[in-house]
Amino acid sequence: MSFTETTTISWFARLKGALVKIVVGLLLLVACVWLLFWNEGRSVKTYRALVEGAGLVVPVDNGSVDPANEGRLVHVTGAVKPVGVPGDPVFGVTAEGAAGLDRIVEMYQWVERSKSETRKQLGGSEETVTIYSYHKEWTRSDVSSDSFRQSGHDNPKKPVDDDAFPVESARIGAFSVDGRAVARLGEERPVALTAADARRMGEALPLGKPVSIVGGQAVFSFDPQDPEVGDIRIRFERSDIAEASFVGAQRGTALTPYRTTNGRELFLSGAGLVDAAAMFDTAQSENTVITWLVRAGGLVGLFVGFAFVFSILGVVADVVPFVGSIVRFGTSAVALILTLLVGPLVIAVAWVAYRPLLALTILVIGVALAAGIVYMRRGKAAPALARA
Repeated sequence: MSFTETTTISWFARLKGALVKIVVGLLLLVACVWLLFWNEGRSVKTYRALVEGAGLVVPVDNGSVDPANEGRLVHVTGAVKPVGVPGDPVFGVTAEGAAGLDRIVEMYQWVERSKSETRKQLGGSEETVTIYSYHKEWTRSDVSSDSFRQSGHDNPKKPVDDDAFPVESARIGAFSVDGRAVARLGEERPVALTAADARRMGEALPLGKPVSIVGGQAVFSFDPQDPEVGDIRIRFERSDIAEASFVGAQRGTALTPYRTTNGRELFLSGAGLVDAAAMFDTAQSENTVITWLVRAGGLVGLFVGFAFVFSILGVVADVVPFVGSIVRFGTSAVALILTLLVGPLVIAVAWVAYRPLLALTILVIGVALAAGIVYMRRGKAAPALARA
């Protein structure tokens, strides 16, 4: 099921849009410069906090809590024993022995997809042909049909949402850990619902439809094999974990985030029995990955910002379409060059601000290498001139 829509934007309307893009581009440039600078500070502070923590952490036995370690950063490993039973208070589904329980709700809904093709017209106008198609799918998100381009594909609102139910806490020997921290580490396994669960869920969520168990999940539908828009299916997953490792501050019998001297909070966790050194190495690796991902995102944002600022030149040149294409290629190249200049410059300035000694050392090494290359080139050039 689909329909085609053709829209035409005049050259003057495109100029107006390009002016708006300039403003958006400038705001994006400011935001990305700030993001790149902030990211370097975040990375350095996290690195230093982890280095500090690695030097302070004390491995302790989980069999007893030593008052002498009160407030210190400790490393605890051992078998996990959840305190209590996680359960869904709405539907009464529980998971004995698990660290957490997740409710996953899907609704059979209309989903709109679109595919567009834009063509430049002589005189600078722009024609866009868009094909909208509509399909029915099981989706976890609420798909709003208010913005659909074609009417007749109405979705109701989901009557119940996803939710998570971790245990309040779990025990690692004599130590207590927040249940959410433990549940995040567990292996997700499906909970097979029963006919009794289906009856209880039907009473808790009266949708006027029969509830049946299909593949271990509850389906609210007159015909689960041929669902209608608005049908609901609900499944549950339990989080199971046998052993875990934690690094945190000892506060009584509880493990809580440890505040380092630079104000960062330190709390490491891992499934299985992992020694402290490996946990800190993993945390440092994660910090490096996050740093590079944010750097990449910031550079992409800079490129988009510069492209937005220069986009008006392409619109102006689109009076003759092939000339506009040439101009856009040129402005994209300029945007890329500026991105590769501004991005590293911001990162370098941040390094000077957050890592002055390292930045100065790199600068000295760079100057020394450059001087050495110049000296060697002069040395080779002198005999050549003498022979001439």
